[in-house]
Amino acid sequence: MVMTRSRMLPLGTVAPAFSLPDAHGKTVSLGDFESAKATLVVFMCNHCPYVKHLRAALSELGRVCESKGVAMVGINSSDFEQYPDDTPERMRSEAQAHGYGFPYLVDEDQSVAKAYQAACTPDFFLFDADRKLVYRGQFDDSRPSNDADVTGKDLYAALEAVLAGEAVAEEQTPSIGCNIKWKPGNAPEWAGS
Repeated sequence: MVMTRSRMLPLGTVAPAFSLPDAHGKTVSLGDFESAKATLVVFMCNHCPYVKHLRAALSELGRVCESKGVAMVGINSSDFEQYPDDTPERMRSEAQAHGYGFPYLVDEDQSVAKAYQAACTPDFFLFDADRKLVYRGQFDDSRPSNDADVTGKDLYAALEAVLAGEAVAEEQTPSIGCNIKWKPGNAPEWAGS
């Protein structure tokens, strides 16, 4: 496990388009969420201890987003040949076991992770109704290795601000997690591997 921080894509970046299969093979595209008040993209996978630490909170976040008209998707860009816990079959089991009501998508060629400059799992990207990035950073300061409560305070504060039509604080703390598991020879230069 390599602890990695978010790259902190510049605020105001327009959400890169995607069209990916979910764990059941149904295609989900960014364009499917045109009427959403905001869109939350979470890069995640099954095997990462940082994601496992947030499983219940991610499930709850999905319910909150749905109730507020916010689109949420999870994207798994892991090399599932090297990390078999991250296969689409295991993604289906993971989503069912932990109540993920949001689409959990397979980025098999890792192009979407590259477009978002996703560096770790989990890596959160919140876009406003115009699809401009307003938050990229940590869920909260809880980690598998500390005793801090999982509250989601950082992400929820950003979500509430964007829904209220207020500016999201520009001072944001990077997310920390496992590095994206790039396929051999596929890692972007900025990934350092």
